[in-house]
Amino acid sequence: MKNIIIFNQDKKSKLESQILKGEDYSVQVKLPDDIKASEAVNPDLIILDNPESVNEDLLVRNKFSSPLLIVSDKIFENIMVRAEAYDYIINPVDSVELMVRIANLLKIRELKEQISLVSTTDELTGLYNRSCLHQRLEEELARAKRYKHPLSTILMDIDFFKVVNDIYGYDWGDVLLKQITEILKRRARKEDVLTRYGDEEFILVLPNTTEENARVFAERIRKDIEEMEFIPEGEEEKHPITISGGIASYPFLIESEENANTIIRYAEHALYAAKNRGKNQVVLFSQMNLEF
Repeated sequence: MKNIIIFNQDKKSKLESQILKGEDYSVQVKLPDDIKASEAVNPDLIILDNPESVNEDLLVRNKFSSPLLIVSDKIFENIMVRAEAYDYIINPVDSVELMVRIANLLKIRELKEQISLVSTTDELTGLYNRSCLHQRLEEELARAKRYKHPLSTILMDIDFFKVVNDIYGYDWGDVLLKQITEILKRRARKEDVLTRYGDEEFILVLPNTTEENARVFAERIRKDIEEMEFIPEGEEEKHPITISGGIASYPFLIESEENANTIIRYAEHALYAAKNRGKNQVVLFSQMNLEF
């Protein structure tokens, strides 16, 4: 059911009954002063009925993430209203036209959400993709700086992943990636940022998490994967699967640029060390020889 909010100075609108006669919509009528608060609800559509009664400064300042339909007795003078999708109807409103405009705006929102999903997620695993990671990591790093909280990043790589592809084929490599993704999802907290970073690499960004807590967290994941049941078709016993991990945390122990690239680079150095030390282990960047 689509959620539509109508804003009208009198907190009543003829549009409500017109909309409810049509599709399966949930409709609320609110005062214009509630516009800003409504953004927290993130309705599927916002309708301004008689926008001349709405504070124009509020409309100019506010960035509507919901589609916006303006219904007015005349051309609304304010042309600086910002919305993800925007449409306009002059009174008197034809019911058929109203429902068509609403359907179009809702379809635009749906298509934008699909585009956003495709551009930010990995098709196979459904996790964030690499292009989205940097933006999210920069946001979390800025938050960590502002509130003086720790931030940790775990970079994980499946050991001998190429062997799985070579022996069992790429389809079974995909099965393995999905199995590991489910383990990571079960372990990750709501606030964590889980990303597929490369073919067999994953990055987990842990807000408000110290390096030591990240190590404990990564060890749990490592053991989960070591104990997982990966039995390709035709095999009687499970194929052993392990991962290596590298952890880097903010604040940094050495003077360097405080950005997403730096913390990822440090995690990569720690991961390389884990691989060189025999794999199936987690290495902290702080434990490495920093003179490299």
